[in-house]
Amino acid sequence: MALGRTYSVALVGLNGYIVEVEADIGQTLPAFIILGLPDASLNEAKERIRSAAQNSGIPLSRRKITANLIPASLPKRGSGFDLAIAMAALLASNDIRSTARTVFIAELGLDGRLRPVRGVLPAVMAAVRAGYADIVVAQANAAEAELVPGARVQGYATLARLAFDFGADPQDLALDFEPELEDDVRETGAGALPAVPPDMRDVSGQGDARRALEVAAAGAHHLLLTGPPGAGKTMLAERLPGLLPDLGDAEAMEVTAIHSLCSLTSASLELVRRPPYENPHHTATPAAIIGGGSGLPRPGAASRAHRGVLFLDEAPEYERRVLDALRQPLESGELVLHRSAGTAAYPARFQLVLAANPCPCGKATGKGVDCICTPTMRRRYLARMSGPLLDRVDIQLQVERVSLADFGQPAAEEDSATIAARVHAARERQLERLLPFGMETNAQVPGRVLRGALRLGAPTTRILDHALERGVLTARGYDRVLRLSWTLADLGRRDVPEADDIGLALSLRQAAVAV
Repeated sequence: MALGRTYSVALVGLNGYIVEVEADIGQTLPAFIILGLPDASLNEAKERIRSAAQNSGIPLSRRKITANLIPASLPKRGSGFDLAIAMAALLASNDIRSTARTVFIAELGLDGRLRPVRGVLPAVMAAVRAGYADIVVAQANAAEAELVPGARVQGYATLARLAFDFGADPQDLALDFEPELEDDVRETGAGALPAVPPDMRDVSGQGDARRALEVAAAGAHHLLLTGPPGAGKTMLAERLPGLLPDLGDAEAMEVTAIHSLCSLTSASLELVRRPPYENPHHTATPAAIIGGGSGLPRPGAASRAHRGVLFLDEAPEYERRVLDALRQPLESGELVLHRSAGTAAYPARFQLVLAANPCPCGKATGKGVDCICTPTMRRRYLARMSGPLLDRVDIQLQVERVSLADFGQPAAEEDSATIAARVHAARERQLERLLPFGMETNAQVPGRVLRGALRLGAPTTRILDHALERGVLTARGYDRVLRLSWTLADLGRRDVPEADDIGLALSLRQAAVAV
């Protein structure tokens, strides 16, 4: 029986599944059939594989070739199966020796070169978890694949060289063909200098906003900045990632896997250690921010901001359904996208930063004498951000214009490194306290823990209880004020929040309500 068997990986969202590739050589007229729910790009692999094998000096059998991708019920998408199918066909023809449990992930060019594909990092992670440690990828993907611990990665430039290493007859192989590395891969090497992050020293004045930003960074809290144009809302948001600590090994691998799936060059050669920052334009579609596309949905800006910051400038200008769609990941830290082609789940545990003007013209500050908006226009403008969404935002701050006395004196302000050190110390205190509950930051603590193991005394929460009784706070808002108070206590190096922490947390929560 002329049957060859190799392995590859199918990605559904960020989850990878081992795919067994079978190739059978029939006794009928020439044909090439691919079974197992292939998409259009995978169906086109037949011609790519035949041409690549021919130009590599190891042509495929002229008889009927049937390739079956198991499990047949799992949708297969993309060109990353090319190499696995080609090796299975060569194995069925006895042109190469057995590949054992080696996993092949690469696209084939017509000239026989191995081309890189997206999503190599999550695919290799899935293969290693499944017990398949031997991985063959395109040379351009090798550095990325080697980031996975436990993976034995081999990168090849051509099909001919790969076939030779697996025992093919070298007589007719095109072993002298050595294609150059792709330009975009060469340019993203280790010699590229990282961009200098913006520093908090550049922000003049804005003492309340700087303090709120520090609290948000320390506890991973969501933030709403409301104020006139030019008050510094965007400057503050851009500097929030610089206050966050570096990602741990597990978090960095998770973030890099998402960027690999999105084909972002930052994931090519090294782990993403700094929290990502996403700033989509207000004209972005729901698919661009939440995720989507034809077939199985792809990750959007919300998933790319995982473990980092998602900044929505001019938040009321976004589509209402885009803003409301963020309510799910704000609670669960995950985006589950349902489409007719299937369901994909992407991690999306980000810090949301919203920036908004007080009105459409932006001049409704102070006495608002220059504002040309009617009260109805102001209400309609701010009502674009729904109550359920704002209820999930921990800190709501009114940002005022910078005074002349504070403007132009950045040297007197603290830099990001000093603030980041306090944030790191507060994060360490949180981790020590929350590790028994399986959590890392105060923003993740559920109400049952806040009112259970971390319950505060009645005298401490008296002002908060009164706010709940008067209807000023919802039950969700009550819990979020408690989370803020714990963060304030961590920054102050106190073991338990005090009544002053509760009062300050409540003021941070309600600062923008009166706008």
